[in-house]
Amino acid sequence: MNILITGGAGFIGLNFVYHLLKTTLYNITVIDSLTYASHPKEIRKLTSHSRLRFIKGNIVKEKDIETVMDQEYEAIIHFAAESHVDKSIQNSDKFVQTNIIGTYQLLQQLLKGYVKKMIHISTDEVYGRLNPTDQPFTETSPLSPNNPYSATKASSDLLVRSYYETFQLPLITTRCSNNFGPFQHIEKFIPTIVYNAFYNYKIPVYGDGLQIRDWLFVEDHCKAISLILEKGIYGEIYNIGGGNERRNIDVVKQILKIMGRSESLIKYVEDRKGHDRRYAINSSKLQNELGWNQTSDFNQSLENTIQWYIDYLERTFL
Repeated sequence: MNILITGGAGFIGLNFVYHLLKTTLYNITVIDSLTYASHPKEIRKLTSHSRLRFIKGNIVKEKDIETVMDQEYEAIIHFAAESHVDKSIQNSDKFVQTNIIGTYQLLQQLLKGYVKKMIHISTDEVYGRLNPTDQPFTETSPLSPNNPYSATKASSDLLVRSYYETFQLPLITTRCSNNFGPFQHIEKFIPTIVYNAFYNYKIPVYGDGLQIRDWLFVEDHCKAISLILEKGIYGEIYNIGGGNERRNIDVVKQILKIMGRSESLIKYVEDRKGHDRRYAINSSKLQNELGWNQTSDFNQSLENTIQWYIDYLERTFL
C-alpha cells in the first residue's frame, strides 16, 4: 500500500511517519517544503529506510504536486499546514496559501483519480471558544473560528466537505485537540515552557493564564489516525480529544515543578488578540464507532516529553 503524507517532516506528521514505519508495511512518500518548523535532518535520516521516500515540495505549487503524483496512492494523510496562531495574526498570507490553496490542490488530485482517499487533519480551533460550563465540542458543533489560523483551517474543512458532497470523493476530516510530544517546534506552548525553564529564562504567560486547553499526547493522535485510515467512513468527521483539560498556568507550574525550577520564572504578558478561553473535545463518536481509546496518561506523557526536550537541548545546544 502506497501512502502519501503531506507535512511529514513537521511535528505530528513526523510522529505519524514513525508510527506507520513501526506498525505497518506501508510504502510511505513524504512531501514537505521544509519550513522553519520542520525536521529536515530527521526526515532525511529516515530516507535510508527501504519503505520511505522524501520529496521536498510545496503542496501549493502544481509542479511539485505533479512530481509526487508519479504513482497511485491508497491514501493521502494531509498534515501540511501553517499552524501558529501568533504568526497568523501578524501575517496571514502563508496560512491562506498552505491551508486553503494547498488543500485545494490535493483535492484536485483525488478528482483526477490519482488517490483513492484522503484524511484531512484539522483542529478543534475551528469550533471557536467554549464557556466554562459548556459541553465539549462534538462533530456537529458549528464552525466559529476566531483567528486567521483557525479561519483558514475552517475554510479548508469546508472545501473538503464540498468536494465530498459535490463529487462524492472519498474524504474524511479529523479535528484534534492540542497535541504535545516529541518534535514539536519550540514556539509552541509546552516546548516554550521547557526551553525557557531549561535556561532559567522568564516564561511568558498570556493574560491571567486561566485559558483551558484539552491536551492530547501525539502518540494517541497517531493511533487514532491510523484507525481512521483503516476503518473511517467517507464523508465523516471524527473528533480526537485528549480528555485532559488543564488551565495554562497549571501546566506551566507542573512543568516547573517537574524540572525543579522556581515559579518566579513566570511572567504574565499582554493577552493574545482574540484569544479563545477554552477548548474541549468530545471523542465519543470515534470511541463508539471505531473503537479508539486513549492509552497515554497525561502526567507520565508530560514527564516523558519534558525529558525528550531536555535531551534534545543538551544534545543540540550544550
